[in-house]
Amino acid sequence: MSERLQKVLAQTGMGSRRQIEQWIEQGEIRVNGQLATLGTRVDSTDKISVRGRTVKPNARKPKLKVIIFNKKEGQICSRKDAEGRESVYHQLPKIQGGRWISVGRLDLNTSGLLLFTNDGELAHRLMHPSNQLEREYACRILGSVPRAMFERLHQGVLLEDGLANFSYIRDAGGQGANHWYHVVIKEGRQREVRRLWESQGVTVSRLIRVRFASVALPPRLPQGKWQFLTKSEIEELCGLVRYHPQQPIYEPGAGHRKKNRPYNRKRVKKA
Repeated sequence: MSERLQKVLAQTGMGSRRQIEQWIEQGEIRVNGQLATLGTRVDSTDKISVRGRTVKPNARKPKLKVIIFNKKEGQICSRKDAEGRESVYHQLPKIQGGRWISVGRLDLNTSGLLLFTNDGELAHRLMHPSNQLEREYACRILGSVPRAMFERLHQGVLLEDGLANFSYIRDAGGQGANHWYHVVIKEGRQREVRRLWESQGVTVSRLIRVRFASVALPPRLPQGKWQFLTKSEIEELCGLVRYHPQQPIYEPGAGHRKKNRPYNRKRVKKA
């Protein structure tokens, strides 16, 4: 049975569906010697090459893995940076038979929970707006928020890229001028949380993502460190987006849950 090319390649761990679609549009993928298009479908008899390299989508797939990473402020979520800033990818564990794919991003000044997986199809489904997965943030702002502002932010504010809102807002306390709130959004638009607060004349001094869907930031996971999700945690994530992986799911041992040795930076550049 044939399937869309971008879905087949995403399942091999080459990248997210979005990344693979960009490669197709740039003419970097061929099927049976012909340039692929976004509508190309493939089956087990087709010969696929990506950037000149032959790909065998039916080869044995590596086990599905997901890690949770606690991002520091000042780290970027791109693999390369012209300014030489530290990337979250420099801190991730080595992986064979694929690559780590980020499930969304956090901006430079936002810290907290990031998910990475070696399954591009799972990453695509977790990021897709139609699935309405919750992202919870802890926000520190200057001053208190009146009830009328709560209601506006909950009902919806028109931003430059459309209507946006917090589906949940909770006062988390604080002392002095700084106050903490927990908010939930169901999309992954760029700087959405900050822009919503700024639309009300409020400045966010700290922003931490503390939950993505069913996965919460572990309280004892230091910034700049990672840990594997368990098989049951991955199965719960897959269930939320109605995904049935074709490969087995990795189950870390007790030692692997605490293992946090980063990549060697030189090895990352060669990859």
